[in-house]
Amino acid sequence: MTAGLLLSGVAGTASAAQVPADQQSCAPSPTTPLRQFRASWVSSVVNIDWPSKTGLSAAQQQAELISWFDDAVRQHHNAVILQVRPTADAFWPSKVEPWSRYLTGTQGGDPGYDPLAFAVAEAHKRNLELHAWFNPYRLSMGTDINALIPTHPARQHPDWVVTYGGKLYYNPGIPAARKLVEDAIMDAVSNYDIDGVHFDDYFYPYPVAGQVFDDAATYAQYGAGFPTLADWRRHNIDLLIQEIQHRIKAIKPWVKFGISPFAVWRNKATDPEGSDTTAGVQTHDDLAADTRKWVREDWIDYIVPQVYWAGGFAPADYNKIVRWWADQVRGTHVHLYIGEATYKVGTSTQSPDWADPQELSDHLAFDSTIPEVKGNIYFSAKDVRADRLGATTLLNNTWYTRPALIPAMPSLDSRPPLPVQAVQATRTADGVQVKWRRTTSDTTSYAIYRRELLGGDHCPDNDARNLIATVRSTGATQSYLDTTATPGTKYLYTVTALDRLANQSIPIPTISLH
Repeated sequence: MTAGLLLSGVAGTASAAQVPADQQSCAPSPTTPLRQFRASWVSSVVNIDWPSKTGLSAAQQQAELISWFDDAVRQHHNAVILQVRPTADAFWPSKVEPWSRYLTGTQGGDPGYDPLAFAVAEAHKRNLELHAWFNPYRLSMGTDINALIPTHPARQHPDWVVTYGGKLYYNPGIPAARKLVEDAIMDAVSNYDIDGVHFDDYFYPYPVAGQVFDDAATYAQYGAGFPTLADWRRHNIDLLIQEIQHRIKAIKPWVKFGISPFAVWRNKATDPEGSDTTAGVQTHDDLAADTRKWVREDWIDYIVPQVYWAGGFAPADYNKIVRWWADQVRGTHVHLYIGEATYKVGTSTQSPDWADPQELSDHLAFDSTIPEVKGNIYFSAKDVRADRLGATTLLNNTWYTRPALIPAMPSLDSRPPLPVQAVQATRTADGVQVKWRRTTSDTTSYAIYRRELLGGDHCPDNDARNLIATVRSTGATQSYLDTTATPGTKYLYTVTALDRLANQSIPIPTISLH
């Protein structure tokens, strides 16, 4: 037992003689990190990813979603970011807003099942985290408020609505509108076992040349104490972020709150503390989103700047922006994941680098040198699947050859679950059957490690070189069939328990003797 504990990186009573002489070989490999957040965005607005079109049957929609989740598993992803409120509507039977038109083609149309409940169940079955993605203020992709169903809150409160850039938005400066947005999100948080609440880059809308977001009257009504309209707008978005964070943690402290903003907070020419970029949009100034402040104040659990540019691209260099964000999260509890522009591979004329299948893999190579970067998310699922130029295959074969655990968040919870019990490994005709018993009910999943008993490494499991699988907890007893075990080879298996925030127990070993 002691040797097994030592192998898996847990301090024990082993003698110095058991420690491998070649410590260099035990250095964690950057290509197989033990913990790394990996996901794709599955976008529902205008049926970008899922459902692929409106009017599919419930069974067809479910089959498509399962296919996206199976893609994630094959690629050794460990989470999915699923858009469930694209335009002030719902992919669940919401008490606040109508069914989304992107399900049936008709707003308010019942799809015949509960998509969010189905998504949570199927994701967890595959041991994927399910982060529910909500767009806060966008009401409609068109400008006709009468196209919304009569019972829509916006029809009942047309004074909350602003038309801008060919779309409808709730006015973020109206407190009652902000509360409605929060109530809609909290309806999902309260009633579904989601792992995260996720916002993208839309707060106040992106600027449109020659148009004005008409909230002057609202500013006059609510803006006392704010010297400028811009200051007041940023305060409104700050309130949304603070309030939704407090409301989530008040009922489910383990649910993560993450935001994926446009990656440039401010250009250095605008603010010496900004990034070395010349981007045309700055979230602080143009979207009223003070993204750096949210990190510094620890109002969010993770941030995913959409660094949708190539390394070396002069106006916005991937490497410079990632470094800037690493500086911002350092010393906070906020995790940094990087949003990747898979959609540009083989299609973008912005930079010739996107014609290089190596570009995305180069991003991960750079990220692996920045300790603050804890993962990557890809936009969007259909582009990941398209595998243009073979870029996805190259990335997966280089960086995702092993599973990875979700990065732990000690600021939310740092207590690991109790270890498993009664681990056994038995040869079968199909491989090695590993069995164990759960000790406590707070165990959500398990990690299974394997090394050859003779000739295998004796390194701690501080990377994923020996991690062969993670599986969801399904009851008091559990098993895993290792179909990749070589006949006639004896293995040392270790099993760890993980809770829903990925805190890991000490490992319990067993040997496959037959």
